[in-house]
Amino acid sequence: MARGVESIRRVALGVVGAVLLVIGVALLVLPGPGLLLVFAGVVLLARAVPALDRFVAPVRVRAMRAAEESVSSRWRIAGSVLVGLFLFAVGLAWGLVSLLPYSGWAAGASLIISSLALFALLGWSHRRVRATRRGSPEAPERTR
Repeated sequence: MARGVESIRRVALGVVGAVLLVIGVALLVLPGPGLLLVFAGVVLLARAVPALDRFVAPVRVRAMRAAEESVSSRWRIAGSVLVGLFLFAVGLAWGLVSLLPYSGWAAGASLIISSLALFALLGWSHRRVRATRRGSPEAPERTR
């Protein structure tokens, strides 16, 4: 019985990791911290498939560096927020306006979810970088 539960857990981790990885790759085209989702996906996939563990450290270093760069200036933050607002508005339009090609809530919801993921990751990056700069004890370690 325990072996069956472990198999289910590994499959679930693999599926969630793959979904996060795909969403993260899609967010790489946005000026936000898409590499953080790629990192989360790789971590979960490595827990499901231990052979992938060797990819975690290099992706972590690049993801944390990208998170710092994405909030390094007010212009980058403003650009990311504008892109997120644009995605949200386009998602609403795609869901509400039936005259648009491929209109419907499937397409609209995916754009809205992308914008919410962008805002969440941007907020996390900003908070992490502020905590690191202050040198607070709860700040995560910097990797370079």
